[in-house]
Amino acid sequence: MRGSVTWFLLYLWILVSICGIFLGKSLAESVTSDEARQLKDEVEEMFFHAFNGYMEHAFPQDELKPLSCKGEDTLGGYALTLVDSLDTLALLGDKERFAFSVEWIGKNLRFDINKTVSVFETTIRVLGGLLSAHLIASDYATGMRIPSYENQLLHLAEDLAYRLLPAFETPTGIPYGSVNLLDGVDENESKITSTAGGGTLTLEFGILSRLTNNSVFEQVTKNAVRGLWACRSKLNLVGAHINVFTGEWTQKDAGIGTSIDSFYEYLLKAFLLFGDEEYLFMFQEAYVAAMRYLFTDPWYVEVNMDSAAIVWPLFNSLQAFWPGLQVLAGDVDPAIRTHAAFYGVWKRYGFTPEGYNLATHSVQQGQKSYPLRPELAESTYWLYKATRDSRYLDAGRDIVSSLQYGARCPCGYCHITDVEDHKQEDHMESFFLAETVKYLWLLFDLAVGPDNLAENGPYQYIFSTEGHLLPTTPQISLVHENCSYYGSNCKSHNSSLRQELLSRNIYGKRHEANGSGVDKGWGRNVLLSALPDKSSSGSALVKGLCQGLTHEQMVGVSYFKPYFKTEDIRFVYENSVSCQSNVFVIASSANPSEPVNNGSLEELNTELENQSPER
Repeated sequence: MRGSVTWFLLYLWILVSICGIFLGKSLAESVTSDEARQLKDEVEEMFFHAFNGYMEHAFPQDELKPLSCKGEDTLGGYALTLVDSLDTLALLGDKERFAFSVEWIGKNLRFDINKTVSVFETTIRVLGGLLSAHLIASDYATGMRIPSYENQLLHLAEDLAYRLLPAFETPTGIPYGSVNLLDGVDENESKITSTAGGGTLTLEFGILSRLTNNSVFEQVTKNAVRGLWACRSKLNLVGAHINVFTGEWTQKDAGIGTSIDSFYEYLLKAFLLFGDEEYLFMFQEAYVAAMRYLFTDPWYVEVNMDSAAIVWPLFNSLQAFWPGLQVLAGDVDPAIRTHAAFYGVWKRYGFTPEGYNLATHSVQQGQKSYPLRPELAESTYWLYKATRDSRYLDAGRDIVSSLQYGARCPCGYCHITDVEDHKQEDHMESFFLAETVKYLWLLFDLAVGPDNLAENGPYQYIFSTEGHLLPTTPQISLVHENCSYYGSNCKSHNSSLRQELLSRNIYGKRHEANGSGVDKGWGRNVLLSALPDKSSSGSALVKGLCQGLTHEQMVGVSYFKPYFKTEDIRFVYENSVSCQSNVFVIASSANPSEPVNNGSLEELNTELENQSPER
């Protein structure tokens, strides 16, 4: 009897060993073309599981409670998730649902309501969603034209933007964080806003100006960016929170994550979409500073904007957009290393926590949640687009697996309260449908041979920070009017530069899916060195057209010294010689200390690369 048991256990051990070998091999194999096609279909099913859950159980409330299968109003009570999902429906080619949604919104949505809303969130989710869907629904070239559509979404977008305009009535031009859609800014509204909140409005408002021929929308958001840039430190760093009346920084932690992230993003994308070199200049300066003072290869830390001393050795999940932005800027090599580090955190926990402490190698206390954020999927898509390296398909497969295993709920997908125990929370942000599943679907569709509006449509598209499709149509881009410094209409020679950048192979070049070649995108030498150094004369930039301006005059702000007290602020208006433009300047006085060198985090890097998912 004992011998029989022994042989049985030996047989069982052999069987388990063989299964383990095959399982290990399976897990190690890269995503094949067939599997990529299956994953694309799976992600599409994920979208409709969540979208249908919202429509059946929450619509027309803002967002879905996917555990209890109920709805909740979280932003303004105007079908937020539906508005945010419109261009994803179009991207997936669902003409019936897209047409129904556009028609319902056109007939039923109203913004003359007594609701105080976030200027930032309302702009990127609602205004951006309306504009993107309008541009798709109104254009036969997209293949999604709705015959009965008569610009209803554009009219709604214009009405909404007018209701947001009172927020910009501040001495610095930087908007309040919130505004009441019926009554404007409350007298008790906080004067403190985030850098991202004030500097991530240019794409949506700029497009609205182009579509309505009303420059006020574009101008107020450009002034907001100028106001923030004028208050930067001597190191060309910006802090996290600022007083919109005084220009004083109330939080001087500089980073690429929370409260700042999309400020950098929109500097670059505003140039790419509109061809305005003012944004390129600011991005050039800001990016160089970020890489010098925040980058501790491959991580990014938060530092004091005055001294560059490290204040937070922390990875936060919003930083994960950065490698994707670097791909757009053509700086691919550091993007690859940083993505690997961020992905290592995902593999360790199955999700990325809101905060991961790089000093203690642990989840930051109080920042253990994962609210279905898209940033890692977004960068994974862009890096695969640039390199065609199969490792990014493998990462995408892991992200899908985690979402299916840990976040799927009866009616949608749930927030993860704690990435260590994967406890679910009864909430689903609208950006899950606008961004997270969109970037995953685009990733796998790209792998099998893309056939979608973004990749093969009639236009090249810029993605907003909410993942909305913004086309570079002639009506929007206006490449012949690039030098609009406070209303001047000087034609810029750099329109040819922008056209060259947009035609670069980051959008169109096809690679073999073997990861052997790296597409350098628009190229760091082209993009980051496209404008003169700050110390050089700006007249060469638009030589013969806007002569007589210094470089600082042309970009609309002048920088003297970085710090000031409230009583030291003075507002200066300089009249330009050739372009008749008023230049808004904030002058101040103080001297920063010298920057300090940031340390290395190589040990943590190695540790995370060796981690496996804990699910």
